[in-house]
Amino acid sequence: MRIISGKFKGKRLIAPKKLPVRPTTDMAKEGLFNILNNRFHFDELTVLDLFAGTGNISFEFASRGATNIIAVDSFPSCVQYISKTAKEMGLPISPVKSDVFKFLERTKLLGHIIFADPPYDFKDDKFYKIVDLVFQKHLLLDDGLLIIEHSDQTNLSNSPFFKESRKYGGSVFSFFENPLD
Repeated sequence: MRIISGKFKGKRLIAPKKLPVRPTTDMAKEGLFNILNNRFHFDELTVLDLFAGTGNISFEFASRGATNIIAVDSFPSCVQYISKTAKEMGLPISPVKSDVFKFLERTKLLGHIIFADPPYDFKDDKFYKIVDLVFQKHLLLDDGLLIIEHSDQTNLSNSPFFKESRKYGGSVFSFFENPLD
């Protein structure tokens, strides 16, 4: 896993092998950030990274200048790795150990970008529960974007908040917005 762009461009991050994760591939991450570069100024963003795993996406946002990143994961080893690595690199990432659904139900934090990378084997109703909670709780800031990474076997286009999806190999990013945006 490596950081693709920004202050730490090219830096390799070596996560412990025992972490229960499937990091976003460099190809998919590069495609995603090319899309986001055309829409956002990273130094102005608040980012919620759900199912953060290794923190791969959080580290990429931080390297590009985002200064308020909350990385949520339920596995203590993932949260510890993110915390230790962010501290060593001096990055503004706040790891939170929590079940993502409970976090979404309780949080008062709002994000410009909410990125979720749940297990690919989630049933569709769990993917849609993420979408429903984000929009029912009004967790996106103005012109905000919810992005869910999932396998190409999952289709999330039935949500009224669905905007589009982009496919990179076996990974798909589905984008959701407030209909008024």
